[in-house]
Formats: sequence, C-alpha cells, structure tokens
Amino acid sequence: MVQIKSVGVIGAGQMGTGIAHVVALGGYDVLLHDVSAERLEAGMSLIHHNLTRQVVRGIIDQAAMDAALTRIKPVDELQAIGGTDLAIEAATENEETKKTIFKALGPHLSDKTLLASNTSSISITRLAAATDRPDRFIGLHFMNPAPLMKLVEIIRGIATGPETYETAVQFAQSLGKTTANAEDFPAFIVNRVLVPMINEAIYTLYEGVGTVEAIDTAMRLGANHPMGPLELGDFIGLDTVLSIMNVLYEGLADSKYRPCPLLVKYVEAGWLGRKAGRGFYDYRGEHPIPTR
Repeated sequence: MVQIKSVGVIGAGQMGTGIAHVVALGGYDVLLHDVSAERLEAGMSLIHHNLTRQVVRGIIDQAAMDAALTRIKPVDELQAIGGTDLAIEAATENEETKKTIFKALGPHLSDKTLLASNTSSISITRLAAATDRPDRFIGLHFMNPAPLMKLVEIIRGIATGPETYETAVQFAQSLGKTTANAEDFPAFIVNRVLVPMINEAIYTLYEGVGTVEAIDTAMRLGANHPMGPLELGDFIGLDTVLSIMNVLYEGLADSKYRPCPLLVKYVEAGWLGRKAGRGFYDYRGEHPIPTR
C-alpha cells in the first residue's frame, strides 16, 4: 500500500479548509490550492481562526496548533498538488467542475498519487473514469464542519482497487475519524437521508404548514435535532442542497426527490444561506431573523 505522508487539498472553501485543518492536525504535510488567490488567503485565515478556537476550548494545545500551521502550505498552481501522495478534491458540488480539475491535474500526477473526491452526492465511478487511474480513485466524504464531525464516508467506484480502499480507510482513521462504507449510489448514505428531509421541510414551509421558526422549533424539540432543518439547509448552503436534490432526482428518477420550487427560487435569488447573508434566515443583523 502507498504510505501517505503528504496530502493535497483542492479547494479552499468551507470543506477544503476543514479537511486541510484536520489532515494537518493528523501529522501530514498539506498543500492547499484554490483557483482564487483571495479565497486561498481567506481559507488560510479561516484555518488559523478555527485552530485558535480549538485551543481556547481546550480541544488542542498551542503546540499542536503551531505544528499544524507549519504543515499547511498554500499553493497557487494546481500542478504542485501532483507530487503529493494523496490529492483530495473539495471543489464546488458540480460534476463538470470536478472532472475539469481532475483532467487538469492528470498530467502532473506522480505514478504513486491516489485521488479522492469529497463529493457529497456525485458518482465516484463517473469521476474516476475522467482520470488515468480509476483503480486509484475513491470517495472520501468528510462531514461539515470537518474538524468537529467524526464521520468519513468511504465510497468505492466500480474500478477502485482494494489497496486504494485499505489505504483510504487507514488514512481516515488516522485522523481520529470513524469510517462508514457507502455504495456508489446518488448521495451515498448521509445525504440520501438528510437532504430529502431538508427538502421536505422546505415543502412544509412552501405549503404553509408552518413558518420557518415553527418548523425548526418543532424538529429541534420534537425530534431532538441539534439544528432545525431550515437552519441546517442555510448552514450547508442552499445551492448545495439543490445540487444534491438534483443528483437524487436525476439519478433515481423518483418524484419523491423533486426539489421544492421554493428551494429553487431561493437559489435563483442568491439567498444561499449563511455564506450569502440570507437564506431561510437573514444573517445580516445581530441575530438571525426568519425570512418567511
């Protein structure tokens, strides 16, 4: 099996920075890349901020934070990722975007490099087929936020080799994560169950069964969920929720996965949730206020 020592992370958004954070704390050297220099700079600042929060809360000590920061190196050029032992793609949840990244990275890969995608819904088999090494390609789906969530879904494509799988499991577990094997079907396990629940909550709002506040309160107190489904949708990003619902609807051809028209309308308006300042809640003031 390949011994993982260095890891490349492609994408310096919420998921990419979280993965880089966790991997660096795990003792691996990390190269973090993004097409946007501004996002890359902001991503490094976010990692510093989140590590500091962990120190303040006593989760890690200052020495661990300092060591992790020295292991993370931002890189402007995608080809720099090609020399790592494991390259993890954590770009936006769009199949063509992901395939474009893997095709651009391909000529720069060393023979030993394993490829992984952090996709939360897209076929690992199809993504792997866009590369020169489908046997060395696997899904590593970290949950959001990666530094706090204990699970990593492991998804094998039809061509994923047994050594790639064993290496991926050992790598995830070395980060202190618990792994769950998921078959390569749309949205895997977590999002196959979770995102349709959020979509159903949006239908509940759309049909006037309850207000934003009533729906979230009911699910927090009635089902003991730590976060209401509409608040959770805002946290994930409503564009990502819509993307996953579209993957489910197109991939399984079942009307129960039809995205709610209200979800579509919010995304069309650019009300994507926390990251946009507005979604089912307005986050621009001191406290979030329901928008419906």
